[in-house]
Amino acid sequence: MNEQSVFPEDLPSAARVTRTEQAGGTEVFSTVEVSLPEPGPGQVLVETAAAGVNFIETYQRSGVYPVEHPFVPGGEGTGTIIAAGEAVEGLEIGRRVTTSEAATGTYATHFLIDAAKAVPVPDEVTDQQAAALPLQGATAHYLINSTYRVAPGETVLTHAGAGGVGQILTQLLKAKGARVITTTSTAEKAEIAQAAGADYVLSYDTFADEVREITKGEGVSVVYDGVGRDTFTGSLESLGVRGTLVLFGGASGQVPPFDLQELNRRGGLFVTRPSLQWYLRNAEERAWRFSELFKALTSGDLTLNIGGSYPLAEAGRAHDDLENRRTTGKLLLVP
Repeated sequence: MNEQSVFPEDLPSAARVTRTEQAGGTEVFSTVEVSLPEPGPGQVLVETAAAGVNFIETYQRSGVYPVEHPFVPGGEGTGTIIAAGEAVEGLEIGRRVTTSEAATGTYATHFLIDAAKAVPVPDEVTDQQAAALPLQGATAHYLINSTYRVAPGETVLTHAGAGGVGQILTQLLKAKGARVITTTSTAEKAEIAQAAGADYVLSYDTFADEVREITKGEGVSVVYDGVGRDTFTGSLESLGVRGTLVLFGGASGQVPPFDLQELNRRGGLFVTRPSLQWYLRNAEERAWRFSELFKALTSGDLTLNIGGSYPLAEAGRAHDDLENRRTTGKLLLVP
């Protein structure tokens, strides 16, 4: 695109959004018609094909994370560019894009995104795949390629192996030639983790002892822990000398204050607390991660588990299912 704004004549006059007027339960959602957003400089307007549903949005809806109302949730979305503001280059009208960096606003028929954060989607990747991939896929990619780069033959422990990130982690780790140990909470979820390729699936109650047994007392090279408070000590106990604990989430709650000397006592361990924003710093990094993820999808190394697809107006039902753990895969909203 050139330096001029691009607004085709046949744009719709309005968009539909699912938003909250106040904090509360799922009943606070309403779907309303609003003016079509207009892209500013460096932005594109995307007609939504599907939007990802993520747990942070339940916190925003309920008031755990305060937001300004009216509030349209959603940071993850996929669709087709239909208009562009000034100074957008390399993206044309009609191009399919995906993103995990919209910040808010993808629970809608149309959303705005900075062009620099819009990732072009290859023709061989479907809209649903592209919508289910960005946040969890990019998270798994940075964990195993940047925070701690896993080598073939290494033994790795992950938690929540049946979760969205957990299933992707396992598949990408197996493609690297790693041995994967994971944890789940139920027999049903253990089957899902095994289907993703995990070599061992353990219960949360005894995983640290079992990891030591599996590794003949050596411990693992790295633990990827998105559970937090309930697994942190066991994760440390599972590590070998100079092992690394990557704490990338706190599904069970935040880890309390921690004595760093404990790392020395346990074998000169490393602990880090990353998040995705520090691993999508520029266009080159973004392109690298997504090109590898798309390649894994098209080669068959990665299969995405879509646990449910809901009409936009049923965002409340999607939140209810997510909060009550009724699903095991990625949830999507479809306008």
